[in-house]
Amino acid sequence: MTDPSHPLRVALVQHAASLDPAENRTAVAALTPDDTDLVVFPEAFQRDFGEPGSDLAPYAETVDGPFAEAVASAAKEHDTTVVAGMFEGSEDPARPFNTLVVRGEADAEYRKIHLYDSFGFRESDRVSPGEPELVVVDVRGFRVGLMTCYDLRFPELARRVVDAGAEVLVVPAAWVSGERKADHWRTLARARAIENTVYVLAVGQPAGRYTGHSLVVDPLGDVLAEAGPGPTVLRADLTRDGLDRARRTNPSLANRRL
Repeated sequence: MTDPSHPLRVALVQHAASLDPAENRTAVAALTPDDTDLVVFPEAFQRDFGEPGSDLAPYAETVDGPFAEAVASAAKEHDTTVVAGMFEGSEDPARPFNTLVVRGEADAEYRKIHLYDSFGFRESDRVSPGEPELVVVDVRGFRVGLMTCYDLRFPELARRVVDAGAEVLVVPAAWVSGERKADHWRTLARARAIENTVYVLAVGQPAGRYTGHSLVVDPLGDVLAEAGPGPTVLRADLTRDGLDRARRTNPSLANRRL
């Protein structure tokens, strides 16, 4: 039985994916730390997106393929649960899913719902959207909900995941850098935490193509840990008491009328 006084020890791996899937499988093994309960890698860690418009279909795998196996192996070796992003074959051979795999105490997949057709990009030209299905898993006594990158801009998705029981929102990303982008990233992560009284674990790939600044936000919006722009492993402890106190202080979920 899980001890409710035991914190959820999390690690956010802010590391760049390469264009070589074999290198990235090796990186998962090398960068998964010990003494954690949940380790989160960025979106598309199996293989970076590459240049805008490049073909991702040749890199699509199954959720029991080499990358997912590497994630499962790292989780087993380090006695933890690992979340990492990959491209998964879909019904459209030209447009794979942008998928998160979870391996360890939980075993699940989440296919990105909202594709990044924004700020001059068109992710939907080369990626298929996932069905609007919510994914919430149990990790060491906490309910963990999954979102990916651009999903962070849609508060209705976060609220639905929280209504499905999530107490922690995990948001792997490859948040493209640019004017206002780091500010949007930080503001949106804090907003999703505050409005839903949940922890938010937002992890991105590092600068310069991407934004970096991975962060852990508590249910009252305080930033518990934040990375800079470069590669790093960010750690924090999430407590049941912190969640319960926030929801007593700000019972907005209970006070809803719509």
